[in-house]
Amino acid sequence: MDVLQGSELFKAQSHLYKHIFNYISSMSLNCAVELGIPDIVHSHGQPITLSDLVSALEIHPSKTSFVHRLMCLLVHSGFFSTTRLVEHHTNQQDGDQEEEEEAYDLTPSSRLLLKDKLPCLSPFVLSMLDPALVTPWHFLGDWFRGNGGSSSTPFEIAHNMNFWEYEHQNPEFNNIFNEAMASDSGMMNLVIRDCKPVFEGLGSVVDVGGGTGQVGRIITESIPHLKCTVLDLPHVVANSAAVEAETENLKFIGGDMFQSIPPADAVLLKLILHGWSDEECLKILKKCRGAIPRDGGKVVIIDMVIDRNKDERQVTEAKLFFDMLMMVLVTGRERSEKDWEKLFLEAGFRSYKITPIFGLRSLIEVFP
Repeated sequence: MDVLQGSELFKAQSHLYKHIFNYISSMSLNCAVELGIPDIVHSHGQPITLSDLVSALEIHPSKTSFVHRLMCLLVHSGFFSTTRLVEHHTNQQDGDQEEEEEAYDLTPSSRLLLKDKLPCLSPFVLSMLDPALVTPWHFLGDWFRGNGGSSSTPFEIAHNMNFWEYEHQNPEFNNIFNEAMASDSGMMNLVIRDCKPVFEGLGSVVDVGGGTGQVGRIITESIPHLKCTVLDLPHVVANSAAVEAETENLKFIGGDMFQSIPPADAVLLKLILHGWSDEECLKILKKCRGAIPRDGGKVVIIDMVIDRNKDERQVTEAKLFFDMLMMVLVTGRERSEKDWEKLFLEAGFRSYKITPIFGLRSLIEVFP
């Protein structure tokens, strides 16, 4: 009995320590992106040895063992794989010799971090692990206890302003965050062509909070007859990337989704509603309902739907992480189907359809 208790206690200790130090995995990945390790491995054209990696990183040879330790964790975490390379050496004394050396290669996860490929999620890594977004977690306990005064989020306690104000007042962070959202939208390339039926019969769509128009561009290139208007805040629309993205079928309007949404056959909300409270979502959805025709119009939502009964454990964990992220940074949340249904009915919609085709995200069509 005592042996079993001891075994269980040490197993529990390992489980506890793993979660205490989960941030080490995140920050090690962040370091790999900052150093450009995925791109170096890719540019090498074949698995790269430790010595070649250190040389390409232009790091002093005295740090070789430290790079090895970093790579050990990244390999264990599934961001790189290892293989054995056979090196041939010839010398006068021993003749031809073969020597095996460990070499690093990319995995599907690190291929998503290559900067010259699409989609590339490196900006998402750098943005989500920026000190501005990591610091608020130290205030989570204070926020629960109400020690932050009238602050509505831990982010507000940490920075004395809400997330949207901080983004607007810090242009460098704003650029990083917009790049992150654009990189995440790049994943749409993989699925939007399979979603043409969603837009069939529509002549126009408004992409609310569409940023620099990454999704709008993908949609209009895939469905040339469709006209897309991107609605976002004036300072986002004024961004040079947005201005350069304008085409005959892709236009930009500066505005506020809480005030007005331009009329169209459909309204697209990609990763918008999870950033807002239920009360705020109702305001947005009612504006959407007023912007579309009662006959044939719809709202197309791309967002998470939590389903702990059906989702794989890793998928559920990722969704719950996002839910906590929304709680700490903004006033939003990730929602179950029951939560979504309640919002749609209260906003005056009559029906909806959920299709889980975007990995962590689902496509939700809502009808007036």
